[in-house]
Amino acid sequence: METPHIRPRTTHTTLTSRRTLLAFMGAAAVAGPLLVTQAANATPAPVSPVRLAAGGLAAGGLDDPAKKEIAMQIVCSAENSSLDWKKQYRYCEDIDDGRGYTAGIIGFCSGTGDMLDLVELYTQRKPGNVLAKYLPALREVDGTDSHEGLDPNFKRDWERAADTDAAFRTAQNDERDRVYFNPAVKQGKTDGIGTLGQFCYYDAIVMHGDGGDSTSFRNIRKRALRSAKPPAQGGNEVTYLNAFLDARVWAMKQEEAHEDTSRVDTAQRVFLQKRNLNLDPPLDWKVYGDPYHIG
Repeated sequence: METPHIRPRTTHTTLTSRRTLLAFMGAAAVAGPLLVTQAANATPAPVSPVRLAAGGLAAGGLDDPAKKEIAMQIVCSAENSSLDWKKQYRYCEDIDDGRGYTAGIIGFCSGTGDMLDLVELYTQRKPGNVLAKYLPALREVDGTDSHEGLDPNFKRDWERAADTDAAFRTAQNDERDRVYFNPAVKQGKTDGIGTLGQFCYYDAIVMHGDGGDSTSFRNIRKRALRSAKPPAQGGNEVTYLNAFLDARVWAMKQEEAHEDTSRVDTAQRVFLQKRNLNLDPPLDWKVYGDPYHIG
């Protein structure tokens, strides 16, 4: 397996809200300098036809199965240097980022609470599973980078569960959706942005979480709203997404571990520059200099 280029999310102290269904902030302004988007002086492109359904949510989008598969592949290219995201169920290692073990399809971490939530869900569904015995240790190490109570066999048992138990793989899927994917898509539809925009939201939540710190998803979004309005508020979609990506790059640069912004600059921004708001193949992008293609 290739060495992954995992980019960790926010620190534990800002991840309290990641352990519950994510609540998203509205369009209130926040303190800070006004961002200048790349599209500020450009002629606005037509807003993509995102239809608002009952309840104010746009129909279709990243939750279309084919689009969701594309989303998982693009995120995997940044998180694991591969398009084969299904191989990552068994992934488990400490990448020395201060978050303990990082594992699974979305980088669940022993030090940030989401790995604990996952193993708790798995154990509720299948008591006595091979990872259940680690629950006391996972509760103790939550918020730290400690392996106490996990070594020497946690990595081996994680891989065993992923390789042999479909219930564990399903639990990973469900926690990914509950904590990251579904909230991103819901907020994207509320904002009236299409498939690409929803993906931009999803990738941001995967990396930054949605805590209360300035680099969390909700505050990246609030920073973007200082520069542009989303389509649901009468704004232009391309202009707004450029503002969001500007804010995302700012957030990434606040942490040394995130200083390589290529997952935005040579991936999401490339799709946006091509006005591929529906994230339709073929797709070509680079992350950390490595090229990827979906035909």
